[in-house]
Amino acid sequence: MNGGSQKGKSRKKLLVVAAILVVGGLVFGAFRLANSAVNFPMADVKRKEFVDYLEIKGEVKAIRSAVIAAPYGAGDLQILKLVDNATKVKKGDFLVEFDATTVKQKLAEDQSAVKSAEAEIQQSRAASRLKEEQDVTDAMTAKYDTEKARMDASKQEILSVIEGEQAKLKLADAEQKQKETEAKLKADRAAAASDLSSKQQKHDQAVFQVELDERALESLTLRAPLDGVVALQNHWQPQGSPTPFKPGDRAWPGAAIAELPDGSALMIAARVEEAERGQLKLGQSATVRLDALPDRSFDGRLDTISPTASMDFGAGWPIPRNFAVELGLAGSDARLTPGMGATVRIAVARVPDGIVAPTNALFRKAGRIVAYVRRGSRFEETPVEVSRQSGDEALIAKGLAPGERLALKDPTLAK
Repeated sequence: MNGGSQKGKSRKKLLVVAAILVVGGLVFGAFRLANSAVNFPMADVKRKEFVDYLEIKGEVKAIRSAVIAAPYGAGDLQILKLVDNATKVKKGDFLVEFDATTVKQKLAEDQSAVKSAEAEIQQSRAASRLKEEQDVTDAMTAKYDTEKARMDASKQEILSVIEGEQAKLKLADAEQKQKETEAKLKADRAAAASDLSSKQQKHDQAVFQVELDERALESLTLRAPLDGVVALQNHWQPQGSPTPFKPGDRAWPGAAIAELPDGSALMIAARVEEAERGQLKLGQSATVRLDALPDRSFDGRLDTISPTASMDFGAGWPIPRNFAVELGLAGSDARLTPGMGATVRIAVARVPDGIVAPTNALFRKAGRIVAYVRRGSRFEETPVEVSRQSGDEALIAKGLAPGERLALKDPTLAK
C-alpha cells in the first residue's frame, strides 16, 4: 500500500513539473514576442506600385573608340615605350613608340640608292650631251660635204665626161653619209632618252622607297587621335595567360596595342542568359549603380538587345552562349570612365496596385514564409504568401494588409 502511494505521489510531481515547464515556455515565448515598438526595427506594409526588377552586371563602355594598332610595313615591331593603362590623354599625346633601328638602317640604304641614281642620271646626261655634240658635228660636216659635192656635180658641162661621173659618185656618197649621220644622230638621241628614262625610273623608285621608309619611321610613334582614357589590350604569351602589352614586347603588324574610348559618350554593356532575355524589351527603364561611384546612381534605358546568342569568352569555362545588351545613360559625371563595373536594375514588370512588404521583414520558418505583425505591444507570427519578389521588396498575395507594421528582425531570436 505504502509503495503504491509513493509511486502515485511521484507521478503527480512529474506532471506538475511538466505543466510548469510548458507554461513557462509559453510565457517565455510570449515574453520574447512582447517587444516594445520603440526599441524594435519595423517597417510598414504598403499599397503601391510594385516594380519587378531584373538585376544584371555590366561594364561602362564608350559608344565610340579608336583602336591603336601596330603599323604595317614597318618591319620588326618591338615596343620601346608605352603609356600606362588607364592614363588620361589628350588628342596628339604620345601613346606608343616602337624600335626604329631597322627602319632607320633601311632608310639610310635607300637614301644612298637615291644619291647613286642621281649620280647615274648626271653621268648619263653628260655622256649623251657629248655624243649629241659629236653627232651634230658629224651631221653638219656630212651636210657640208654633200653641198660641196652637189656644187662640183653642177659643173658637169664644163668638165669631161669622166670627171662629171666622178662628181656624181662623190655626191651620192656624200648624200648617203649625210643620211647615215642624221640617222645616227636620231638613234643616239633615242638611246640617250631611253637610258635617261630608265635611270630616272630607277631614281623615282628609290625616292618612293625613301618616302615609304620615312612614313614607316613616322608610324613607329603612335599618338592619341582623340581625348580619352588608355585601355591596353591583351596579347597571348608563349607560356601563360593573356596579359596587356608592355615595353619590350613584340607585336605583329595590325595588332591592337590599346583602345582609346571617347569618354564623352558612354553606355553600359552587359550580357544576359536566355531566360533573362525573354523578360527584356527595348525602351525599358533601368537604374544603374557603379561600383566605383557608390554615392550616386544613374537612370538608364535599354537601347539594344542582340537577336542571337553569342559566345561569351569572358564568362569562364565552359564558354557560355548568351545575349548582349546595351543601355544608354542619362546624365553625366566627370568621374565616369570606361571599364567601370556596373549593377543594372531593369524594370521588367509593374503591378500598379499591389500590397508590398520589405523582403527583410519576411522569414522562412518550418518550410513556410512568415511575418511578425505588431499587435499592440506584441508581434504576432503570421503566414504569408509571396506572389513575386524583386530586390528588397515582395509583392504579397495573401496574409498581410496595407498599414500593418512588421518586425525587421525575428522577435523570437531577439535578446
